[in-house]
Amino acid sequence: MSFNPKNVPPHIGYYLAGFADGEGSFNVSFRKRGDYKMPWKVSLCFNVSQKDKVILALFKRHLKCGSLRSRMDGVWYFEVNNFIALTENVIPFFRQYGFLSAKKKRDFSKFRKIAKLIGDKEHLSEEGIRRILEVRQEMNDGGAQRRKYSDRKILGEFSGKSPETNMPGND
Repeated sequence: MSFNPKNVPPHIGYYLAGFADGEGSFNVSFRKRGDYKMPWKVSLCFNVSQKDKVILALFKRHLKCGSLRSRMDGVWYFEVNNFIALTENVIPFFRQYGFLSAKKKRDFSKFRKIAKLIGDKEHLSEEGIRRILEVRQEMNDGGAQRRKYSDRKILGEFSGKSPETNMPGND
């Protein structure tokens, strides 16, 4: 049986969407991989963290995917990083219930664009990686200061080509 966000009781759906509007995050990360055809693996993730596990368990129960974990500091987090679960459960859920804040609407829209690029196999080319980096640049208020790898570093790994110096955020 496939996931249908319309099966989530509306009061729960809107509550979870509102909670994620304030506490949730849509992320795009790059991981260096020697065992891939491409030098980088592009990963998408939706997560929410909170000290109270109960609300996070509601995400898991109603989105029908993801995992709950605790950190050493007592904070719990719910995350979905499986591409199929993201595209078939998480994205349809938030398309159904939406966000009120302009920032989260923007991040979610960009997250969806990147998911589409990956679904269309664009991440398997250097040009596709460039497009993903361009879209990601605007997410999470730029986020560059928290990223492990700069856009320049990511692009510099392609067949010894020198990275473009005019990519945004590559100081």
